[in-house]
Amino acid sequence: MPTPTALAQSCEIRFHHGAISVPDLAASIVWWHDMLGFELEWSTYMDVIPAKLAFLRRGDLRIELFECPTAAPLPPERRDPDSDARTHGTKHMCFAVKDVHAFIDDLKSRGADIVFVKDVPNNTVAYIRDNAGNLFEFCQPPDSRL
Repeated sequence: MPTPTALAQSCEIRFHHGAISVPDLAASIVWWHDMLGFELEWSTYMDVIPAKLAFLRRGDLRIELFECPTAAPLPPERRDPDSDARTHGTKHMCFAVKDVHAFIDDLKSRGADIVFVKDVPNNTVAYIRDNAGNLFEFCQPPDSRL
């Protein structure tokens, strides 16, 4: 394997945003706000795609939502964490929380689509689906670093 260059090793890289295609931008903005506390940062229309888009923000986290009128719907196998892993490509975003069980109980009380919660070695994980069926993971690292 090639050795990274000095520039590659010294250049800071940090997460900026994840992008998600949704069938109804307005409904997804509401879902991200009501379920996960994200606020609308800005929105626009991009003729080149064409699509409506919005950036949502919660602290240092940003989510970009796209609504393309000609987009294909999310296939059923992409709505399940286990079957989704059998297709190449981006799978999901994962957010760390201090207490997965408490966090998921709160989401469940507000009508979130909970796929599962599992206690696995060195972690507790949960998957949910947003209002468009996209998968998101929440984890509870053993040292509770957030």
